[in-house]
Amino acid sequence: MSSPRKLHIKSYGCQMNVYDAQRMVDTLAPEGFVETDSVGDADLVILNTCHIREKASEKVYSELGRLRVAREEAATHGRDMNVVVAGCVAQAEGDEIIRRAPVVDVVVGPQSYHNLPQLLARARNEGRAIDTEFPVEDKFTLLPQPKPEMIRARGVSAFVTVQEGCDKFCTFCVVPYTRGAEVSRPVARILDDVQRLTENGVREITLIGQNVNAYHGDGPDGQTWSLGRLLYRLAEIPGVARIRYSTSHPRDVDDDLIAAHRDLPELMPFVHLPVQSGSDRILAAMNRKHTADDYHRVIERFRSARQDIAFSSDFIVGFPGETEEDFKATLALVRQIGYAGAYSFKYSPRPGTPAADMQEMVAPATMDERLARLQELIDSQQHAFNRAAIGTTVDVLFERAARNEGQIVGRTAYLQPAHVMASEDIIGQVLPVTLDSLERYSLLGRLVTAAPPARTSFASATTGA
Repeated sequence: MSSPRKLHIKSYGCQMNVYDAQRMVDTLAPEGFVETDSVGDADLVILNTCHIREKASEKVYSELGRLRVAREEAATHGRDMNVVVAGCVAQAEGDEIIRRAPVVDVVVGPQSYHNLPQLLARARNEGRAIDTEFPVEDKFTLLPQPKPEMIRARGVSAFVTVQEGCDKFCTFCVVPYTRGAEVSRPVARILDDVQRLTENGVREITLIGQNVNAYHGDGPDGQTWSLGRLLYRLAEIPGVARIRYSTSHPRDVDDDLIAAHRDLPELMPFVHLPVQSGSDRILAAMNRKHTADDYHRVIERFRSARQDIAFSSDFIVGFPGETEEDFKATLALVRQIGYAGAYSFKYSPRPGTPAADMQEMVAPATMDERLARLQELIDSQQHAFNRAAIGTTVDVLFERAARNEGQIVGRTAYLQPAHVMASEDIIGQVLPVTLDSLERYSLLGRLVTAAPPARTSFASATTGA
C-alpha cells in the first residue's frame, strides 16, 4: 500500500474560506491526501486566498516566492511539490497568476474547487491548469461528504455554508465579482449536513454566507424559506445546542429573523451586523442602501426581541471623500450602539470596483490617525463588555484543552473565551460557569457544581441598550 500524500492548506480571510479549506481536504482525501501543518513535508500546498484586505495579491505573490524555495528544497530530496492558488484572488487574477508565478500548477476559483482532482491530473499531463468559471451546477452536490473521523477531529463547532455570493454591489467590494450572484442552498441539503455533523459530535453550528440573511432556499414544502424559518427547523435537530450565523446585511433583516431571536434559546444572542460608516453621505457613496438611522432601527428591532443581545460590526475608515465630520459620525454611531467587538480597516482600493476610480482619496496619515481613534473606542467598549461579565454565571460550550495544563477552554454565548480547571470529559458540554476574572480577552471561572444561581445578563448594560 502506498503511503499517503501530504496536503498543506493556508487560508486567508473570511469564515467562508475556513469552510472551503475543510471541503478541499474532504475532496482530496479520496485521492490519498492527508493534512500536514508543515509546508516542508507537503506534497501539495494550497493557498486559499482572500481579495478583501489591503494588498491581498501582493501577499499571495510573496508567499509564492517562499513556496518556490520550498519546492526547490523538496526537489533536492527527490520529492515533487505541487502548488495550487485557490479562492478569490485566484478568481480575480487567474491569468496573471499563471503569467507571474511559474511555481503555480493549478489556479482554481471558489466556485470550482470540487474539480481539484481533475485539475491536478490535467496539470500533470499539460503542465498547468486553471478553472475560474462560475459553473451552472451546485458545487455542494458534487463535493464528497467528510468522513466521520474527520468531523470529530475538527471539534464541537462547525461551519455550514447556506448561501454564497452577493447582489448588493457595495462600491468597495469585490465579492460579487469573485463569488458571483446570490445563490442559496436547498433546505434539505443543509439539514442533511447538520444532521451528519451532530451525529459525529458537533454541538454548535454557524451558518455562513457572504450575505447570509439574504438566504432564500427551496424548502421541502415547495416554498421559499427565509433564514429565520431555516433557523427554527435547525433548532429541532437533536444534538444542536447552539446556532449562529454570519455575515448579515442590515437591509435583509426580516421579521422571521427577529422572531427567531425572540423564540429560540439555541440561537445565540450575538449578531455580526456590518455598518461600515456612520455617515449617510459615505454610506450612499458606498452604495450600502441604508442610512445610519435605518441601521439604528434594525438594532432596536433586535433588542426589542431579546434584551441580552449584543453586536459586532465592520467599519471602513478613509473611504474616498470621507471628511472629519463623516468620521465623527462613525464615532457617534459606535458610541450610540455600543459594541461587544468590531473589525475596522483602512480603505484600500480593490481593482475593478467603482470605488477604485474615485478621486477624493484620504491621505494615508489621516487614515492611520482615524483608525487609531476608532479602534481605541471599540477596544474600550469590548473591554467594558468583557469586564461586565465578571461575577456573573453564564453557560459555556467547552471546546478543547487549553495551553495551560489542567484548563479547558470554551466560549460564552458572545464568543468570549472562558477557561476553567476541569477534566477533558466536559468537552462538548454546555455547562454553567461563574466568571471570576479577566486576563486580556479571556475570562477565567469555575464550574458551578451546586445548584447554579440564576444566569445573569450583562449585555444590555454594556452595549447601548
